[in-house]
Amino acid sequence: MRYARRGKWIEVVIAEQRLIAWENGRTVMSTPVSTGTRYTPTPRGTFRIYSKYVRQRMRGPDYDLPNVPYVMYFRQGGYALHGAYWHTNFGQPRSHGCVNLPITAAAWLYYWAPRGTVVVIR
Repeated sequence: MRYARRGKWIEVVIAEQRLIAWENGRTVMSTPVSTGTRYTPTPRGTFRIYSKYVRQRMRGPDYDLPNVPYVMYFRQGGYALHGAYWHTNFGQPRSHGCVNLPITAAAWLYYWAPRGTVVVIR
C-alpha cells in the first residue's frame, strides 16, 4: 500500500502511534501522534481532508479547547488531524478520536496538504 500511491497522502499507523506524510512513494515527514483511546477510537479507513482551519475552538462532553491549531477534518463527526498544545505525551493514545500532533508537525502538515489529500488510517 505505501508505494502504490502517487502524489501526496497521509498515513496514520495506530499501532505505532505514528503519522507519515508521503509524496510520490517517498516519506517526506514522520512524527509521533496521539490517536483515540479504546473508549473513543480513531476511525480506520481511507478518507480525504475536506476542511481546514488555522485555529478553531473544539468542544465535547468533557473538554472545551480554544484556539486548537492547524485543524484538518477528514471524517464527519468531528474527526481531524490537529496540533495539541495541552499535552506532550505523543506516542500514546489519549484523544477523543482525533489525531493529535506536535504543533510544529501540525503546522508543516497543514501547509503541505491541500484539501482533498488522502488520509489512510490503519
